[in-house]
Formats: sequence, C-alpha cells, structure tokens
Amino acid sequence: MELDPVIHAPTRLQIVSLLAAAEQAEFGFVRDTLGISDSVLSKHASALETAGYVRIRKGHVGKRPKTWYSLTDVGRAAFTLYVANLQKIVSPSGLTVLSD
Repeated sequence: MELDPVIHAPTRLQIVSLLAAAEQAEFGFVRDTLGISDSVLSKHASALETAGYVRIRKGHVGKRPKTWYSLTDVGRAAFTLYVANLQKIVSPSGLTVLSD
C-alpha cells in the first residue's frame, strides 16, 4: 500500500481534503481556511491540476477576477484511495482515520 506522493505533501493533502467536502471553493476561502499564502496555494494547486486531481476555473465577479477550485473525479478517487491506504497503515495501532 502506497500513499500517493502528489497528495501526500501536507499542503496538498489539506487542499484535497477541503475540496473533497465541497463542490467547489474560491481561492480566498481555501487560502484563508488553510492559513497559507497566495503563492503557496497557487503552486500546490498547479501541481494538483497537472496531476489531473483539481480543476481550476477562472472568472470574474463584477470586475474582480476570481479563481475557483474543484476536485475532478480522478482527484476524488485518488483521495478516497489515499485515505483507505492511510487507514491500512494506521490500523495496527487500533486508531482510525475513517469515521464509523
């Protein structure tokens, strides 16, 4: 059982985890929720997009440019597998990462 190296980086894991709970999330919301800088979010979101895990959509609200992120079906499946593999790794301890 292997943990996906694309997701495993702590910031990318936080991004994917946050996006797994939503249909989409706006750049500022993700940045502020995770407490990271614009450049860190952009760098990690680009890596997730390159892997096919995250869709980045740009648009405008009024005259203000906005960016939204969402998990792709591939990204959602990769995250589900990541969590399942993490559970297998920690299960000998008697702890769980999955809810019952």
